[in-house]
Amino acid sequence: MFEQLTQSLTQTFKNLTGRGRLTEANIESALKDIKNALIEADVALEVVKKFTQSVSEHAIGQEVLGALKPVETLTRVVHDELVKTLGSNPVEDPIPLKAKPPVVILIAGLQGAGKTTTAAKISKLLKEEKKKNILLTSVDVQRPAAIDQLETLAEKAEVDFYRHSGKQTYQNIIPAAIKNAKEKHYDVLIIDTAGRLHVDDALMSEIKAINKLCKPEEIFFVADSMMGQDAASVARSFNEALPITGTILTKLDADSRGGAALSIAEITGKPILFVCEGEHLHQIDEFSPARIASQILGMGDVVSLVKQVERQVDEKRTKKTKEKLKQGRFDLESFQNQLEEIVKMDNIEGMMNKLPGVGAMSDNIKSQLNQQLDIKQFKHMLAAIRSMTPKERSFPDLIKGSRKRRIADGSGTDIQLVNKLMKKFKTMQRMSKKLKPGSKSNMMNRLKKQNVDEDFFSAN
Repeated sequence: MFEQLTQSLTQTFKNLTGRGRLTEANIESALKDIKNALIEADVALEVVKKFTQSVSEHAIGQEVLGALKPVETLTRVVHDELVKTLGSNPVEDPIPLKAKPPVVILIAGLQGAGKTTTAAKISKLLKEEKKKNILLTSVDVQRPAAIDQLETLAEKAEVDFYRHSGKQTYQNIIPAAIKNAKEKHYDVLIIDTAGRLHVDDALMSEIKAINKLCKPEEIFFVADSMMGQDAASVARSFNEALPITGTILTKLDADSRGGAALSIAEITGKPILFVCEGEHLHQIDEFSPARIASQILGMGDVVSLVKQVERQVDEKRTKKTKEKLKQGRFDLESFQNQLEEIVKMDNIEGMMNKLPGVGAMSDNIKSQLNQQLDIKQFKHMLAAIRSMTPKERSFPDLIKGSRKRRIADGSGTDIQLVNKLMKKFKTMQRMSKKLKPGSKSNMMNRLKKQNVDEDFFSAN
């Protein structure tokens, strides 16, 4: 997300670098570039106008003119304005859950925005991070498959799902679900609603009636980040129809522009609480205006990156693999564990964009980095390892000729991939032997001589 905007703004500031002083003419030229960058990023025109006007007032109002480091000062002004537009006051707790249980959370938005998956993501988040007992239900009777989908996702999130046994209408489902949640002492009831392909009177009337019936403590508007200019009008319609408490932005991994984030936050005046990248249930992060503003300006978002890695990495399994590496006992099971941890990251490019400077890289350079971390190929390699017998995983030297053919056929891959897998594995195995205590080429010893801390090495 934001790659297009990041590259445009980075180029704008680069054009000003080296100037000892900035004049009004310089700043006006930069503001024009910023305005064009925002429009190209699909930010709503009314938001673009307000944003550039505010930057202009601060920049020309002697904050930048005459500054010792004018480019850095202008960058700070733009950064501060981005934070203000995205929601200057970060939400301390996106879902406080202070009301008497069961706390009712209503999920609203257009069809295709990702409401159903988002409902499941929130349930998983609350269950794992707040240790809450969650009940999910759906009133999307327009699409019966949506109810089945949410039930399947509830099972994956390991939370309970309420399916009404009688006539499927929201008038029947909601009171029954609330009664069930009270009787079984659930902490939270999350209600997924029906959507439409566009805003219409029928959708707005239904969502208002549902809100009146369930009296939710929280109403989350789920918005597709790829909506572009339409995001403004859709957000305004839902904000006028419902007392929404916050927005959740989805599909950030598929959007390089990011205009919806800037438009929705400004127009609704309500905070963006979470952002979602990808379909996996763990791919939901708290929204931080300051960190997103830094990411837009190519400064990265290391805090979010660390949180993402911590949430996705299996610490016990990683520790076990690390011990095997130290003992020089790196086998195919260890290699399989490493590949599975990498595959769990899923959106490598999205993670890279959170590193300082990467967002502003050219597409060609990022493409080269992605080729080094080919998730699709890693998945094929995992399939090949899983097609091996336990004996083959323990004694890789057995894997030759006919065994390679059998492994390739069993995993739906080919001999070339199995050969590539074994080559990568043997490279890792050779490296592990260098880590073994007592080895003449022990990398640990060499690093210690250079005063490199052993704990730092083992963490990498």
